Amino acid sequence: MAVMRLILRIAAMAAGLLLCVPLHYAWRLFGLRSPWPRRFLYWVGRSAGMRAQVVGRPLSSHVLFVANHLSWLDIMLVAGASGTAFVSKEEVSRWPVIGWLAGLNNSVFVARTDRHAVRGQADALRNALASGQPVALFPEGTTDGGPELLPFRASLLAALFPPLPRVKVQPVAIDYGPAAHDIAWIGEESAGANVKRILSRPGTVPVTIRFLAPIDPTQARDRKALAEAARAQIGEALYPSARQADRL
Repeated sequence: MAVMRLILRIAAMAAGLLLCVPLHYAWRLFGLRSPWPRRFLYWVGRSAGMRAQVVGRPLSSHVLFVANHLSWLDIMLVAGASGTAFVSKEEVSRWPVIGWLAGLNNSVFVARTDRHAVRGQADALRNALASGQPVALFPEGTTDGGPELLPFRASLLAALFPPLPRVKVQPVAIDYGPAAHDIAWIGEESAGANVKRILSRPGTVPVTIRFLAPIDPTQARDRKALAEAARAQIGEALYPSARQADRL
């Protein structure tokens, strides 16, 4: 049954790809804004067994979404709910099929290992945000923390300073509930093994995606304060009982 689930879910994703890609190019041919990358990513998440409930309202433009990071599924869920593009490591652009699909969704690729390219990466993200394009990133920078919320890397928010007109940061809390430990992709697991494990698991997973109160970078002292404020909002949404205990 596990093998059958794996085959059926991959087949569903392939069918979605065959439907959405021609429609995407048709929209582009007529100069229309294509909704099909967003719909395809939503379909991939659903085919993988995720059942998303959206709480709150995502901003539609001039926004940098920042979210906690557990799995490759996070991309499907946040993009499916908001239509955002993503900041991704540069090597993803060279992956077969995946890189091509990421390009269709206007991903901003960055070479994280090249310190000399940091300025150019910040400029690329800054230009995307200034144009109004919604962009998302995972400021933990890794899934290795599993369900635990790791510190946010303030350096990833460098593109927001000096602040851009109208651009806000909107924290997003992705809550897999009791399934979080099973969904989490920890570093020692290979990508292929993780995909196989997730797509073979029985049943569906309810996921809550909370779009939290936007933060104006002009109100933050610096990128470190901005990172801490965004992390605090996400932490409170994911672990309300722990935050309440901290106040007592």
